[in-house]
Amino acid sequence: MLFLVFNEGNRISQNVFKNSSYFKLKLRKYLVFNHNLDLDKKIYVKFLRRILTLLQRIYLDNNATTRIDPKVKEIMDPFLRDHYGNPSSLHQFGTETHPAIAEALDKLYKGINARDIDDVIITSCATESNNWVLKGVYFDECLKKGKNHIVTTVAEHPAVRSTCNFLESLGVEVTYLPINEHGSITAEQVKEAITEKTALVSVMWANNETGLIFPIEEIGAICKEKGVLFHTDAVQAIGKIPVDVLKANADFLSFSAHKFHGPKGIGGLYIRSGVGLTPLFHGGEHMNGRRSGTLNVPYIVGMGEAMRLAVEHLDYEKEVVGKLRDKLEEALLKIPDVMVVGDRIHRVPNTTLVSVRGIEGEAMLWDLNRSNIAASTGSACASEDLEANPVMVAIGASKELAHTAIRLSLSRFNTEAEIDKTIEVFSQAATRLRNISSSY
Repeated sequence: MLFLVFNEGNRISQNVFKNSSYFKLKLRKYLVFNHNLDLDKKIYVKFLRRILTLLQRIYLDNNATTRIDPKVKEIMDPFLRDHYGNPSSLHQFGTETHPAIAEALDKLYKGINARDIDDVIITSCATESNNWVLKGVYFDECLKKGKNHIVTTVAEHPAVRSTCNFLESLGVEVTYLPINEHGSITAEQVKEAITEKTALVSVMWANNETGLIFPIEEIGAICKEKGVLFHTDAVQAIGKIPVDVLKANADFLSFSAHKFHGPKGIGGLYIRSGVGLTPLFHGGEHMNGRRSGTLNVPYIVGMGEAMRLAVEHLDYEKEVVGKLRDKLEEALLKIPDVMVVGDRIHRVPNTTLVSVRGIEGEAMLWDLNRSNIAASTGSACASEDLEANPVMVAIGASKELAHTAIRLSLSRFNTEAEIDKTIEVFSQAATRLRNISSSY
């Protein structure tokens, strides 16, 4: 009988328990109505604690993706259910979607302080946006004008680095700027790397692993002065800090809705007025002929609302989320041989990358997961790889130390109670794992 109880406990542990009646039914079936069960009190309590733990899931992997805001879901619902026409159609099912699309685009371009609503092009995600910029510049600048050089950094997201690797196979020269001991670069490094053959500089606004904010406005000013196109991947900046494409002198800016509490599968690319970019997709004349493909109305509407809410909550991100992150870091730094990676001042307010010496990041990750705390060892797009954290390697850490990195990233939906619980679980896990570690 005990086997049946724990077997069922493990099975229902995979459920989210959204429906409390399901939870009650299982408890009654195995713990209340079965009078033949003679459970030891400690086992009974352990089982109940397991159930309660399952009901308290803590999500601290918001740099990988975010939960959709209920207000975003609410505004999307009518376009999933009732207003489902193709926007390109001439009948009323199509035309009735036009005001909502226009309103969403209005929210998007204002959210990044673009000059014109037509400067924002809808894409499927930031990976597409990044690919479009880099490959479009290859066609427009490298092939047609002979400007065969791109400047980027070693800290970029794989969507940029891998695309640059591909362009190198086509003969493009790419300069990968190294990062300093804080995980950043300087505008002076960019200036020194630019040559008369440079077609594009691509530097992320904020790093996805450390949260470090790069000197985007200074870099943009240098690119403008040198007459070089400037692209910034702002995926980890929007919704956390103010993003202003005009102050940044950006020619291109990439973003993705699911990183600021919008739906997955939708993103955008800002293209400065007057700047041409060869389309990545060819087909219909959607988005003024710049990006073909039927417009995903509910997701566009959702992304627009998510952008509006992201801008609205910027002060909350700084004051509340930032303080929760700082509380978490201060507690974790009390654990022996724990360090925070990157400059602790110039970061977005939600992110911390910590190294726990002597413990593999994957081991800590799985231990946290057993307590229903979701974290990460780095970019979700590469989290299944067991390679050392690239940012830590880039700042000069040994591969052994780089393998110990854990990223914790908060959102406006996290609570202080969740942070307190995380501190408790993390501390216990560090002690337990070090006791069995051969490298500590």
